[in-house]
Amino acid sequence: MNTAFKIFLAASVVVPVAAYAQSAQGPTTTLPSVYISKEDIAKISATEQNQYTRDENARVVDIGPGNFELGIVHRKSTHTPPPARPAGANAAAAAQRQPCGVQVDTVPADARKGALTHDFQSEGYLITSGGGTMFLDGHIVNGRNGMSETPGGPNGPTCGGIAVGSHTVVVKAGDVIVVPVAAVHGWADIPDHVDYMTFRYSTKNTMQSGWVNPTIANGK
Repeated sequence: MNTAFKIFLAASVVVPVAAYAQSAQGPTTTLPSVYISKEDIAKISATEQNQYTRDENARVVDIGPGNFELGIVHRKSTHTPPPARPAGANAAAAAQRQPCGVQVDTVPADARKGALTHDFQSEGYLITSGGGTMFLDGHIVNGRNGMSETPGGPNGPTCGGIAVGSHTVVVKAGDVIVVPVAAVHGWADIPDHVDYMTFRYSTKNTMQSGWVNPTIANGK
């Protein structure tokens, strides 16, 4: 299965069938198609490589019933801890976010940190470089709601916390993962690094249609 077909597969499975619905008279949309070049994807990826974790969209495209976003993601090894945050920063940030998921006093033994769900967004991943072990499904406990601060996302409303009852899958370059709306997902282990593209479908009000990543806007 070549890369072009995998990209098509990942994009098609996350967009609901309704996005392609046509009337008896034929297509009803007059929205323009959007081209995102390999060079633009590389520009965004290059800005991420010196960061511990970076996830950003290239564009937010209006496709009629919702929005489509192409995300570019880089994650460094989980064996190397991220830079330390100022004392109390995590607690202060968490206190400002509303609880989500199941709230428990005792966390189960099989719980995994770093779990996410997205309220109005589905995702398809195409691993382009590196790999690791993902955990999928189950449910979140002791979560906190979050929201991207930019109109381009990458994710919209999110619940982040600890996953319980998830299963793991080892992924490598060329693999595709599909994450439905509100499904738990996260990374259990990244030996060296992982880079991947995400093909996202979200409701119209999740992000700003027409948004373009500043790295590629105006031909930069």
